[in-house]
Amino acid sequence: MDMTDTDKLFAGSIPKLYETLLVPLIFAPYAADLAARSRSNNVTRLLEIAAGTGVVTRALASGLDQSVSIIATDLNQAMLDQAAAVGTARPVAWRQADAMALPFGDGEFDTVVCQFGAMFFPDRPKAFSEARRVLQPGGVFLFNVWDRIEENEFAEAVTNALETVFPENPPRFLARTPHGYHDTGTIERDLSAAGFLEPPHIVTVAARSRAVSPRIPAVAYCQGTPLRNEIEARDASRLNEATDVAERFIAQRFGSGAVDGKIQAHVVTVRA
Repeated sequence: MDMTDTDKLFAGSIPKLYETLLVPLIFAPYAADLAARSRSNNVTRLLEIAAGTGVVTRALASGLDQSVSIIATDLNQAMLDQAAAVGTARPVAWRQADAMALPFGDGEFDTVVCQFGAMFFPDRPKAFSEARRVLQPGGVFLFNVWDRIEENEFAEAVTNALETVFPENPPRFLARTPHGYHDTGTIERDLSAAGFLEPPHIVTVAARSRAVSPRIPAVAYCQGTPLRNEIEARDASRLNEATDVAERFIAQRFGSGAVDGKIQAHVVTVRA
């Protein structure tokens, strides 16, 4: 299995660590942002793709009118199982689905939402064309992607830390995948190639990532994301060591107590 495969593998203990540590650390503020932007549209039937453990789903279920139908999908059943275990304020439909081949008819939805999933799509124009296909004319595709890793301080610190643990072959998952699709010109071209005729509206949104100690982001990134797969592919016995080094790097930069780092993402809105 090469790294392009393990980058998409959310299994084992990753889903629970992702939900308990990474969601409050970096995902929650952007979930609230997407939910608020969704409320500004005339939503009746919404599809979420790459829903993960459901942080956006929960925000949508709480923030949208009770009459709005919500279907939340993800490629990884383990992530959906974790999402369903946490639950939502009102019923939503959970469904395993590949964003590259959505199991829905043409024009079934007026809104498609995707939080930090586009970076993982192996063929983004194809995935975007699927989102456009299932949207009714004039429907809204709303998604976000992380900005470059240098604008996301904990992720950068962890990546730098692992370069000292595995100097000959450092794990680059964070820079390669979550933070590897940040060029807005590329995003615009991919949406155009997918058949979206109107230019997208793209805004850059900065937020803060906070934790009670450096240990939290170290464990969140090293053990609660597919970065874990990349570390263990090099030497599974060194996972705890890698996490400890990441913790030290974060502490050196942000302090040994409560830590506060910058995060930044692009939010994209485009109409079908």
